[in-house]
Amino acid sequence: MPLLKPLAAAALLACGCTIALASSHREAPFITTAPKVDGADFYAFRSYEPGRDGYVTLIANYLPLQDAYGGPNYFSLDANALYEIHVDNNGDGVEDLTFQFRFQNTLAANGAGIALNIGPAGATKSVSIPLRQAGPVSGAANDPLAYTESFELTLVRGDRRSGTRSAVTAASGGAKRFAKPIDYIGEKTLGNEAAYEAYAQSHVHSIAIPGCTAGMGKVFVGQRRDPFPVSLGTIFDLVNAPAAVITNEANAAAFGAGQIADKNVTTLALEIPAACLTRSGEPVIGSWTTASLRQARLLAGKPGSGLQAGERTGGAWTQVSRLGMPLVNEVVIGLKDKDKFNASKPKDDAANFADYVTHPTLPALVNVLFGAPAPTNFPRTDLMTAFLTGLPGLNRPANVTGLGTGGPLAEMLRLNTATAVTPIAGQHPLGVAAGDLAGFPNGRRPGDDVVDVSLRVAMGALCVLSGDADALKVGCKPADAPAGGVPFVDGSRTKAADYGSRFPYLNTPRPGAKNF
Repeated sequence: MPLLKPLAAAALLACGCTIALASSHREAPFITTAPKVDGADFYAFRSYEPGRDGYVTLIANYLPLQDAYGGPNYFSLDANALYEIHVDNNGDGVEDLTFQFRFQNTLAANGAGIALNIGPAGATKSVSIPLRQAGPVSGAANDPLAYTESFELTLVRGDRRSGTRSAVTAASGGAKRFAKPIDYIGEKTLGNEAAYEAYAQSHVHSIAIPGCTAGMGKVFVGQRRDPFPVSLGTIFDLVNAPAAVITNEANAAAFGAGQIADKNVTTLALEIPAACLTRSGEPVIGSWTTASLRQARLLAGKPGSGLQAGERTGGAWTQVSRLGMPLVNEVVIGLKDKDKFNASKPKDDAANFADYVTHPTLPALVNVLFGAPAPTNFPRTDLMTAFLTGLPGLNRPANVTGLGTGGPLAEMLRLNTATAVTPIAGQHPLGVAAGDLAGFPNGRRPGDDVVDVSLRVAMGALCVLSGDADALKVGCKPADAPAGGVPFVDGSRTKAADYGSRFPYLNTPRPGAKNF
């Protein structure tokens, strides 16, 4: 019998309205000034590509809301930043493994880029072109690219700054640097979507992971279509959508992929043997992604030539972005503390942000806007369980025996790697809430509708699902959540089959221009 029963069908309240959420796109004041290090979405799930179910896929998306036609520079990642994916495998809210990405953008011709001879015969000058490319690109070594992008990947065991560091290398040849495909400039440069996807797949690298004897992993970094189904404009204009569209579960996919379906993101994806992420006897891992910048930044009054020549950086790494469970900074953390959350670590969440979970404001806002009664159990132990410890019997580490007992209250995306994989055809967008135990909040897959699930949980769904017997041990009962059985929807929903069936799972990005 599934741990959670499907949410009971119920009519919406008399107002006939609901509210929707967005994931972490531009979620905090500072991060809007540094879009290259803005974490958009984070995913962790057992790989469901046939034959790969012994692996875990970790996907961190950065630099959201990319317009495909955003030339001439497009969307290279920040060579002065540190991008990281962290894994806690003993339930203490501290990273045990960290995968670090550092990027390098290299101008062709020893820093000159691509130059053309301009002027009359005998008096020409070699002048650098203003574009990324001087002709079609196919992935060949002699592609006419003004600069190329590459990255190094490092595994740190223990503390992310002082732990043991080892280079992740190519499975064949041992190279320490990996190529990144250029963004999908358009069909004239890179061919149709099938051609671009073949080009992108050639940048899926097989990797040897230091200290891992369970098999080779994979890494991919490159542009993908934004997978998150959401209608941003509608949401932030006081949920400005026809009530008839969002009145019940039957209209869950009324907006389909939503308003950002034409946007791209930059994906950092890893596929790692599950046995290399877990600790003996404990199948549950917690994971999150961060980005950091150097503490000091000096802007050159007279920049020289080169990429990012106007900036000089130094000092300690300073974390400016953090993302584990979806929607937390967006709709749980108060505006005054959003930058603080992005700079924080999971182990410190109880001291810094507990009030936002025990006494959340979102249900009260739903009540103000639409009259939907908020849950009455305080502190909200149900939300503490969902966000800060994991659900007992599903994705709570064995050492965590209660709220703040045996381990800290720490926000992470928790995944039980022992849960059987659900094949792509059988995945349910509502995940665990619909009996699909391999889905959200037991990790997160591309096709999981985290908005609808999170909103229902915020309004007390766990209290209703627990029943009076408190079977889920979340510390509340149906009477505490008058709207806990309401099937709130935001009108934007996709399904697993809308995405890829193999690593890196996310879809081919939108091209900057079509061929005519």
